[in-house]
Amino acid sequence: MSNTYGTLFRITTFGESHGPAVGVVIDGCPAGLAISIDEIQTALDRRRPGQSDITTPRKEEDKVTILSGIFEGITTGTPIALVVNNKDQHSHDYSHIQHAFRPSHADYTYTAKYGTRDYRGGGRSSARETVARVAAGAVAAKLLQQYGITINGYVSQVGSIKLRKHYSKLDFGKIDSNKVRCPDGTVAAKMIGLIEDARNSLDTIGGVVTCVIQGAPVGLGEPVFDKLHAELGKAMLSINAVKGFEYGSGFEGVKLRGSEHNDEFYTDAQGNVKTRTNHSGGIQGGISNGQDIYFNVAFKPVATILQPQTTINDAGEEVTLQGKGRHDPCVLPRAVPIVDAMAALVLADFILRQKANKV
Repeated sequence: MSNTYGTLFRITTFGESHGPAVGVVIDGCPAGLAISIDEIQTALDRRRPGQSDITTPRKEEDKVTILSGIFEGITTGTPIALVVNNKDQHSHDYSHIQHAFRPSHADYTYTAKYGTRDYRGGGRSSARETVARVAAGAVAAKLLQQYGITINGYVSQVGSIKLRKHYSKLDFGKIDSNKVRCPDGTVAAKMIGLIEDARNSLDTIGGVVTCVIQGAPVGLGEPVFDKLHAELGKAMLSINAVKGFEYGSGFEGVKLRGSEHNDEFYTDAQGNVKTRTNHSGGIQGGISNGQDIYFNVAFKPVATILQPQTTINDAGEEVTLQGKGRHDPCVLPRAVPIVDAMAALVLADFILRQKANKV
């Protein structure tokens, strides 16, 4: 089972949804980076369950413990180990699926692949694993700050309700001003209403997280197999419930002709190379070109619904299954810090790789 991501800035996550703890070991973080436990905790607080009435009511404080690699607020260059204890597991909520395969979950595929599975909340396949990614992402984001790189993810769509403003017209400071994490209050209210309607109907709803990376230098990414957009796509598609990734003009770009889609270069008054448009999404030939990097990540409706559905058990018999326990009616609000974290991990890795690329 692959549990490690990255080349130079590398993470290995561990733990299960209903085990004692989840955690991460970060290898390759340079020594001398100032980071406090509070900065890591702030990132985790944005992801934690029970933060509003449109998220799962599971009550986890998600308090992080630093086991190694950070001394007196400074990274030492040794492996950084971060652990978050699980405290509010209701494993009995999952006894009814011990032998049944939930629709659109990993139950069947895990059993077919490994011959066994932890049915308590999905075990390793649970989104609980992303706690570790967010903790590691906070360290990566602090490293990126040294290079003037900022990352801002936000909810841009829930169901059919879509934020149609270009990201340049948004105030990223308002992302956390409401519980759905959409920086437009009017659109956010409509999104929240739709999520509440889904919850009241014992159903779920999906949507889109948009992420904008600003300040990335020219040259990040490799021109063949490790293209920057390919790594971002891999990172985003590794997140639970993600069904799609597009960067720059994405699928809408197919409607344009080359004469409309090409990003013409120019030199500004300070001698900087820029493009007049940014259909490329800040990446050309798999390498960052210095413009804003932006992409969309599509999340499916949460697969666990509190309605009866037909499925089969591990004996191949047809059974009726109804979800129990505490689940998000929409994953989007808590997915934003996960998208931010994975983007930070990709960029941090490429920053270090670029520094080793030439004298």
